[in-house]
Amino acid sequence: MEEQTPAQVGQPIANDPPRPQKEEVLFSWKVPARPFKRRDKNFFTTVAALAFLIGLIFFFLEGILAVAVVMSLVFLVYVLSTVPPEEVEHNVTNKGVSFSGKKYHWDNLRRFWFTRRFGHDLLVIESTVLPGRLEVVVWGHDKAKIQDALEEYIPFEEAAPSFLDRAAAWVSKKVPFEE
Repeated sequence: MEEQTPAQVGQPIANDPPRPQKEEVLFSWKVPARPFKRRDKNFFTTVAALAFLIGLIFFFLEGILAVAVVMSLVFLVYVLSTVPPEEVEHNVTNKGVSFSGKKYHWDNLRRFWFTRRFGHDLLVIESTVLPGRLEVVVWGHDKAKIQDALEEYIPFEEAAPSFLDRAAAWVSKKVPFEE
C-alpha cells in the first residue's frame, strides 16, 4: 500500500507559508470628519487683531512673504470654523484600523487613548508612521466598544503632553479667543 503525503491528504505541509487571514470588521462607526465648533464674531475679531499685529511684526522683520503666510493661516482658521465637516466612516478590523478609507496596520500603531475637544470625544492613536498621531471623532456611547476592539491589538495608554500640547494649552488660557 502506498503511503500518502500530507499534501495528498489535504493537510497543510509544515513548510507552507500561512494563508492570509480574511479581513474582518470588528467595529464600525460614522462621525464628522473632524471636531467642529461654529465660532462667533468675537473669535474672528480676536484672530484678526492678532494676525494684524503678527503680520505687522513679520512685515518689518521678514517682508511681505511672511505676511502672506499669516494671511493664509487666518483664512484656514476661517474656513475650518465656518464650514461643517462631512460625515465619514471609520473601521476597526483584525488587520488594523481604517479612517476615512485610509488603512493603518497594527504593526504601525503603538497605543491609544481618548480625549475631548470642542465638545467632541476623540480617539487618539499614536502611530510610528506620519502623521504620528491620528485623531478621530467618536460618539460617547461607542467609546467602550471601540476600546474593547482596540485593546486586543494595542495598549490603552495616554501619552504625556508634548511641548506643543502644553504651549497650545497655555496660549488658550492666556488669550481669550472667546468669552
